[in-house]
This record gives sequence, C-alpha cells and structure tokens, in this order.
Amino acid sequence: GTDILGLTSEELSNIRGKEISMIFQDPMTSLNPVFTVERQMGEVLKLRFGLGRAEARERSAEMLRTVGIADPEERLAAYPHELSGGMKQRVMIAMALLCEPKLLIADEPTTALDVTIQAQILHLTKDLQKRTGAAVIFITHDMGVIAEICDEVAVMYAGRVVEQGDVVEIFERSKHPYTKGLLESIPKKGMSKKSELPTIEGLVPSLLDPPEGCRFAPRCAKREKLDTAAQGRCFGEDPRLRSVGGGLVACHFPLGGAEVPTGELVAPTPEGAA
Repeated sequence: GTDILGLTSEELSNIRGKEISMIFQDPMTSLNPVFTVERQMGEVLKLRFGLGRAEARERSAEMLRTVGIADPEERLAAYPHELSGGMKQRVMIAMALLCEPKLLIADEPTTALDVTIQAQILHLTKDLQKRTGAAVIFITHDMGVIAEICDEVAVMYAGRVVEQGDVVEIFERSKHPYTKGLLESIPKKGMSKKSELPTIEGLVPSLLDPPEGCRFAPRCAKREKLDTAAQGRCFGEDPRLRSVGGGLVACHFPLGGAEVPTGELVAPTPEGAA
C-alpha cells in the first residue's frame, strides 16, 4: 500500500478522483449552488481528462443516466436548489464515479434522505459497486444500513477500530463489548412501545487527552464484572487488534473467549476521527 500522509500536494492531486473519490453526507453543501450540474461535472472531466465541452457534456449525461436520473440532458442545466435531495445525492455519486476510481468513500450518504430514497441510494451503491468493481468504504452509524450493504465491517470507538470482521460474524458473534452494546440498542420486532432500549452508560472520552488503557474501559459493562487485577489491565494497557475467532478485536477480555495474552499483535490500530 501507499502511505498517503507522506505524499506531496501534487501526488495527492493525482490520487483524488482518479484513485479515490468521495460521496459526502450533505450534497447541498457539497455542490456549488451558483454553478449548474453540467459545469460542476464538466470541470472534473476537463481537469482529469482534458475533455472539451461537448465530450464532457456527453460523458456527464451518460453518468447521470447510469445513476438513474431521468432526462439527464435537462438535469445538466439545473442548479442544485432545483433538484430534490435524492437527485442531488445521485449527482454526487455520478461525480464521484466520473473518473472510475478504485476506491469510493461514502460518508453517511443517506442520512439526510427519507426512508424510500435511502433504499434507492443503497440499491444504487450496491449495483454500481458490482458493475464497476470499485471497493466501497461506507461510513455510517445506522446498523440497518450496515446489515444491508456491507460485506466486511469495522467498528470504531473514540477514533480506534475496536472490532473488524465479516458482517455476519459482527452481528451474530460480536466479540467487543462496545459492538454488543450497539447491537443491543437497536429496537427489536415485537417490543412494547413503552419498553426502554438498553444504553451504554457514560461518555466518549476526549481524544485530546485519551485514557492510558482501553478507551472503552470506563463504560464497559464486562470490565465491571472482572477482578481487580483484570480491571487494572483494562485501565492500564491499551488493547490492540488481535485475531479472535473469525475476526479481529481490540479487547483484553473479548466476549465468548478467554483472556487475550500480551503480544500476538496483528496490526496497529488505525487512528482516525470518532
């Protein structure tokens, strides 16, 4: 792989769009309100491929048609405020796919959309992934979306990946207490309207001054049931991703398994945003 943090601005520019593209959460703030769809898509094609206006217009219309927008030639002349929320998100997807990237990062692309449009965008994303062969990183807090669209899941807490594995493994045999807490907080079919959902007590730690040991330890229900020595390990030793069962987990005392011994490091835990 390539460490993109060490690349120059010029090298990063060659990667953006060509190798990696991104779909942002809010298309209204991502699309320029004073430019038409044609101009915004055309600039991408002119910058990356040097296409003229006629070629860029034809390519843009073709891509809008690919993402399910009817009358693409007419939509090219529209401004963002003239499009519905679902249509704006489709335009964003079309722009992200213009340069045929190898990796598409989708940051909560369905959050601001109603349920019907959400389903359409999810179906479109899955279909385009199969047709283009691009890898997709889908960032979301919606467990239902994860179950619907993902093959592999990485669960993050306080800027760290705490569990990673096949989607079935995560949902049916989760090993990390935080993952279990997330799944238990999902409303279940047949629940009474008056039933209270389980919650994870406490607050996420500050990333400016993270705790020395496990970042989830102060909120961990399993940790509270351990003896003093074991709890000391949770508070004093930072767990790293290790192979446990059918996946990876960053926990000294994973659910359904024995204590993980010191060592046997699989990979450094990625740092990132919470």
